[in-house]
Amino acid sequence: MSLFLTLLRRELRLSLRHGADTLAAVLFFLLAAALFPLAIGPAPETLGRLAPGIVYVCALLAALLPLDRLFGADYDDGSLDQLLLSGLPAPAVAGAKALGHWIVTGLPLLVAAAPIAVMLRIADDALPVLLLGLLPATLLLSLFGTVGAAVVLGARRGGVLLPLLVLPLTTPVLIFGVAAADAAAGGLTPRPHLLLLAALAAAALPLCPLAAGAALRGAAE
Repeated sequence: MSLFLTLLRRELRLSLRHGADTLAAVLFFLLAAALFPLAIGPAPETLGRLAPGIVYVCALLAALLPLDRLFGADYDDGSLDQLLLSGLPAPAVAGAKALGHWIVTGLPLLVAAAPIAVMLRIADDALPVLLLGLLPATLLLSLFGTVGAAVVLGARRGGVLLPLLVLPLTTPVLIFGVAAADAAAGGLTPRPHLLLLAALAAAALPLCPLAAGAALRGAAE
């Protein structure tokens, strides 16, 4: 556990040194969401109905931006080999990377989602549910993104392959997250959809680091 926390602190310090990556993700999220009212019109009813889907899609695309640096920098300078030889299992290395990505990218996107949803005229009852659903959803995006980043590590045109691998995996996240907010806006209970999101996160927490760890070992060899 001490090695895991040490690696997590390292990831957070590196993220602070490269704060432009987090800033770029948040700005992309804000700007992409702000384009939708210009494209579909300012009608409050239309924007409010589409707001959950807009927020989830923009958050997903923004979370993809820093993923190419998740393992790439360590792979290029040889730090990844040192991490794998440090005594920490490869899945734990991947888990620390995923947790670091969620803290420095997922949480800022979660904070930025509230003003964006209000700007898009989301229903008052749906806003708390949207933010609650984004909590496991952003974690899932980080976990799936970690697997994708590990799989394409060292591959030619990995930056092109990464979205093609990650985007299909996030389909259930989009479906259940948007359905929860829509249910709350329609006066229905969002509990089943939120529980499904939580179940996905509970399943991904052990499985994604295992898959990413296996991909890291293969890339290191």
